[in-house]
Amino acid sequence: MTASLFIDVNPNLRILGTAHVATASVEAVRHHIAEYQPEIVAVELCKSRHDALTSDRRLDKEGLLKVVKEGKAPLVLIQSLLAAEQRKLGLDEGQQPGAELIAAVEEAKAADLEVALVDRDIQVTLRRAWKNMRFIEKYRILTSLLSQDDEDDEDVPDVNSLLNDSDLLSSLMEELRGFSPGAGTVLIDERDEYLATKISALNPDKKVLAVVGAGHLSGIEDFLVNDKCNAERIDELQNVPKKTLAMKIMPWAIPMLVMGLMAYYLSTGDEVDLVQFFTVWTVANAIFAALGCILARGHPFAIITAALASPITSLNPALAAGWFAGYIQLKMAEPSAEDLAEFLKLDNLGMFWSNKAGRVLMVTALTNLGSMAGAWVAAAGLLGGFGL
Repeated sequence: MTASLFIDVNPNLRILGTAHVATASVEAVRHHIAEYQPEIVAVELCKSRHDALTSDRRLDKEGLLKVVKEGKAPLVLIQSLLAAEQRKLGLDEGQQPGAELIAAVEEAKAADLEVALVDRDIQVTLRRAWKNMRFIEKYRILTSLLSQDDEDDEDVPDVNSLLNDSDLLSSLMEELRGFSPGAGTVLIDERDEYLATKISALNPDKKVLAVVGAGHLSGIEDFLVNDKCNAERIDELQNVPKKTLAMKIMPWAIPMLVMGLMAYYLSTGDEVDLVQFFTVWTVANAIFAALGCILARGHPFAIITAALASPITSLNPALAAGWFAGYIQLKMAEPSAEDLAEFLKLDNLGMFWSNKAGRVLMVTALTNLGSMAGAWVAAAGLLGGFGL
């Protein structure tokens, strides 16, 4: 018997816990399908991840450009960071992330079994997690992940000990919750509830084998065994919380301030050095956006683009300097097919800078961050410089 954790909730429902990059988990999936003989195989996948895994679709240049244009670079970076962190737990045995889920889908299709996708869309999960985290949590988790050394692997557990030791598994999940309560609520508690509710909604008259990450096993069991699932909660859990009025106004605060100052000076006839006014705005935006691009090790032309675009895009919340800098980075240092494939493996965090695909995302994200900082610095400078 291969290493695995599983729970028989009732005669028609078995929950199998797996490690998403472990060879033992791939073997366990095949074993349980053959031994349990389910009629439905439920997998911890949303449609987008399912399509990507089963169609062997990978990140390509067109997809990378779409990520840049749609402003999703930060989300892709966070997803990549989480995948890298999973590998740091000692779970990487050369398997592609989600290999056991692919195995479950392939085995189910080969046996002509029904496949049910029971996970929440990955983008919704990441957006909810990010929105649920306080500023200090965002800062802490990003700096922690980016500062970790690939060589600090002495104390990480191996796959078999992780899958066979529920106390170790629980401590790892609680460590995440303690590190970032906001992210823990979304990544652990919400997904436990979502997965359990989706599984409970499957046909009770058919035998179901649900393949989920081992970390969700106890939480899902609690919801199912204690009949805590509420179908009405699904709609709430799969929606990104709406922006508050303050959050909607925030992107327009700087443009409104700058345009308001200009309108005030023109209407009152007060003497003001317009050259100084625009110099402060342009220089602050350009320097901070360029600095962000430099930190991402952007191409010189991408850095220039960031500096030129930021003073303009900061006045229009519908645009972002990072989009332009990322596009130029993509064109000037175009990732090869090998770069794109290697980035998805993310063997070490240095690939965010050394890999051409990773660098495009970093250029996009850090340029936007720098541009945002530059706009606030410029606004503060304008208010202070003109005695307001």
